[in-house]
Amino acid sequence: MHEHINPLSPEVLAEICEKIERKSKINHDDFWKYGVKRGLRNHDGTGVMAGLTKICSVEGYYIDDGEKVPKDGVLKYRGVNVNDIIEACEKENRFGFEEVAYLLFFGSLPTHSQLDFFKKAIGVCRDLPETFIEDVIMKNASIDIMNKLQLCVLTLYSFDDHPDDNSIENVLRQSIQLVAQMPMLMSYAYQVKRHKYYGKSMYFHPGKMELSTAETILRSIRSDRKYTDDEAKLLDICLILHAEHGGGNNSTFSCRVLTSSGTDSYSAYSAAIGSLKGSRHGGANHKVRCMIRDFLENIEDTSDEKQVSEYIAKVINKQAGDGSGLIYGMGHAVYTLSDPRAVILKRKAKEFAYKNGYEKEFELINLIEKLTPEQFRKIKGLNKPMCANVDLYSGLIYEILGIPEDLYTPMFATARIVGWASHRMEELLTGGKIIRPAYKSIALPKKYVPIDERDEKFVTPQEYIPTEERIVVLGDAENEN
Repeated sequence: MHEHINPLSPEVLAEICEKIERKSKINHDDFWKYGVKRGLRNHDGTGVMAGLTKICSVEGYYIDDGEKVPKDGVLKYRGVNVNDIIEACEKENRFGFEEVAYLLFFGSLPTHSQLDFFKKAIGVCRDLPETFIEDVIMKNASIDIMNKLQLCVLTLYSFDDHPDDNSIENVLRQSIQLVAQMPMLMSYAYQVKRHKYYGKSMYFHPGKMELSTAETILRSIRSDRKYTDDEAKLLDICLILHAEHGGGNNSTFSCRVLTSSGTDSYSAYSAAIGSLKGSRHGGANHKVRCMIRDFLENIEDTSDEKQVSEYIAKVINKQAGDGSGLIYGMGHAVYTLSDPRAVILKRKAKEFAYKNGYEKEFELINLIEKLTPEQFRKIKGLNKPMCANVDLYSGLIYEILGIPEDLYTPMFATARIVGWASHRMEELLTGGKIIRPAYKSIALPKKYVPIDERDEKFVTPQEYIPTEERIVVLGDAENEN
């Protein structure tokens, strides 16, 4: 009727969305009224018990006489402390990510022969299907690599002879293949992006089956394919620490929710990738690097505690930074006194920062970790402990390694596929029910009103409708009918 009106223009959408907000937004007090645990969290911040797992233990507090008591964080894979795994790998100067993948998949630490066989299985699966690079990755470059990873994982469904077979044998095969292929998908997707959006050359280095996952990543993203053993071992530690973090983290829970419906592996893993992309989850490592740049650009002397503390206060008050009021890399849903992953990465970040000219960045991050809790106490009145999380230091390590920011979160996904796969198999073996929590409807009952009798008061922005044609075209604003 009104061809000159664009119903999807920003002005029209803004007015329509005002109605959506009025009709859809729920008062936070109603959640308390009906005993709803927002975010599946109890009122003390602990998670609602939604399942059982043998895969991973994330410990950040203990309950004493009904009270939540903070403690230093502990992360265990299949009962084995991750600190012990990394300490052994450093002492013996070897890679550990594949060993961790074996442990998480099969429930026990591998022998030499078992680990060699598992590494070989990963190595022979590195290559992508024929024509996949040309037909899937090189066409339609994506501005965000995480979305491209989702597309690639979903498209691999079409190259699988048994994509919907949810037997553990088949899911294990699919999972090992994806553990092997994720580094290649990530790297090739980045090459296409850098060519399309940055005007730079692409280079596609085929994988070598004898290399570790960390070596494969560094070799594939560097034009000269060169890296040092120290660099690869440092990245390996990052992969180990990102491999798994319990069934309750958002992306793993997403994977288990989809798995419980009976869907295929590719759908479940692509959903997990979509979850991990979010800035409240895996995407926080990129947010940290943006935040550190902002601090460096706006603080005259980043070694001055007073100046850094004052700027932290501005960020919390939404007077600086990205306006979110968040100090990225600080705080965690489970850890209280410390995040064991952050403790390890801080030690490695300091070591490599001082060897590679990143002392200023490291010391600034150290001050942010030290000063942020006090500012939150002063400004927000928060008295609970606040520790650095894994994202505060992982981005700095990636920068030291020369890994492009476009790959920070995809790097996380490349490691976490191991955890997702472990939980998918556990859910298939022991879940037995579709995950379906309840949502209480608080909508008031309404009668159906015939379309010709409806009172329409919500009007399209006037400037888009000539005076003689000012008639109602979009819904009502006030009539509850």
